[in-house]
Order: sequence, then C-alpha cells, then structure tokens
Amino acid sequence: MSAIDVRGLVKSFGGRTVVDHVSMQVETGEIVGFLGPNGSGKTTTIRLMCGLLTPDAGEGEVLGYDIRSESLKIKREVGYMTQRFSLYEDLTIAENLDFVARLYELRPRKAHVDRTLDELGLTSRRDQLSGTLSGGWKQRLALAACIMHKPKLLLLDEPTAGVDPKARREFWDEIHRLAAGGLTVLVSTHYMDEAERCHRISYIAYGRMLATGTVDEVVRDAGLTTFIVRGPGLGAVAAELAHAPGVDQVAPFGNTLHVVGADAKLLEQAVKPLAARPGLTMEPGETSLEDVFIQFMARSKDNMQ
Repeated sequence: MSAIDVRGLVKSFGGRTVVDHVSMQVETGEIVGFLGPNGSGKTTTIRLMCGLLTPDAGEGEVLGYDIRSESLKIKREVGYMTQRFSLYEDLTIAENLDFVARLYELRPRKAHVDRTLDELGLTSRRDQLSGTLSGGWKQRLALAACIMHKPKLLLLDEPTAGVDPKARREFWDEIHRLAAGGLTVLVSTHYMDEAERCHRISYIAYGRMLATGTVDEVVRDAGLTTFIVRGPGLGAVAAELAHAPGVDQVAPFGNTLHVVGADAKLLEQAVKPLAARPGLTMEPGETSLEDVFIQFMARSKDNMQ
C-alpha cells in the first residue's frame, strides 16, 4: 500500500486555481522531494494531503485513509513541519515538547519527552528558551515535535530555509535514519543538493505537476543539452549567446559558462564557432538538476498573472 496515493487534486482560492489536477504516489519508506517555484502550489498540496484543506475535486488516500472523509485519522499519524517555526518561543525546549505530548495525549508524557530529547540531541538544552535558539536548533526542535508521536508520514515544508550547511547536513542525516526505520517523508525544498538526496522528486509549477522520477530520470527526460565554455571575456560571450537561436540558458559558474538548450543541433551551431576564437574552448557538459529546474520555470505560466 502506498503511503500517499492522490489523484486529480484541485484547489482554488478566489477564482484562482492553485492546485490543478495534481496526482502523486509515494511509497512507504520513501523520501520524495517536492520541487517548484514560490507560489507553485506545494504548500497547498501538502495541506490537502494531511487533512488541513479539503480539495474542490479529486480523491485519494494517505496512509490508507480517505483524504475527504477520514482527515482526522490522517492527522493523528502525520508529522507536519511548516515553513516557519511554530512553537512557543517563551517556553523551553522541554516545555514545548511537553505541550505537544499533551496534544497527542501521550502517556507517560515525561517518558516521551525525555526519549525525544535524547533522540534529537536536545537533552543538554532542555531548559533553554526556544526563542533564544539558533536556526539550526529551532529546526531540530521542530522536527522533534513532529516525530514525538511516532507518525508514519512526515511532511516537511521547506524545513531548512535559513539554516547553515552543517545543520542542513545533520538534518538530512536524521531524515535518512528515520526513513530507514520505515517512516515516509515528503519534503518541499528549493535546494538542489537536498533534492538529490531524495529517492525520487516531483516537480510542480503553478499548480501543475510537470515531472516525477529519480533525479537521473527527470534530468534525462528534460531532453536538455549543455556545453561548457572556458576562456577570457566570458561576460561578453554570455551577452552574445543570450539571444542566439537554440540557447535557452547562459549561466556563469566560476571561470566557465554553462550554455543550455533543448534543441541540441541549434545549440551546437550557436556555441561551436566560439572554439575558433583565441583562448576560448567549448566542450559538452553534464546537465544539472538546476538547469532542468530553470527550464521548467521558463516554460511555465504564472497562474496568478
């Protein structure tokens, strides 16, 4: 049984369709990255799945429960971490977890709180006010609050925004540890390195699901070609290539230019003459997930315009 199996979800606000016939399947124990530009419908889709919103159309099951008629049962078995820190900043770490334990009617509360503090490495800070924590420690506390009741599904909405690289690495190590124990994770993110740590990814743009698969599958199916240009005067070269036929993207990376296009033949015609110029070299490159992300965004129409 899939942990998430939703089909044709639709949700509109004020006449604007925010989620437009979205379907998604996530298997038990999978970590699936949910990608898309700001305002693309990721948060609304997550809220439809966990029972916080009712779809205007569509159907599906989450953890075997119907998203329309059994939303309360879904909420009991889901951990949902929002974009913003949503615990009480004037309570200590332990007091916040005790409050969450009361909400879920966990017994004995102290045992659940102590176990969660220990599992997330928070015991030494248990009496620290939450409002004084750094971004990384707030993130860790928020995750602790989400998993204390032992959910079967974890929904994470851009959980590492504003967190330093070390804290992000530790967070993802914890997510993979939890998934290895059978927890299913759906995480929305803008970070390409985080997307690459997921088992599969789904890309949504302005309410419509555009791609689903492993990172390698999504990059392959995008059908993009990339060339790497090296040499002097790359700023002028970039300006020259920006409007050339077949060139969809020109992006500087250190001392190189990444030139990307969907039409391989036209793209090669645009960049090949550069190799004849003094000091310039041109060679095939590997298309990145970020290249695909940018291409999807360029092709999509903002549903709020």
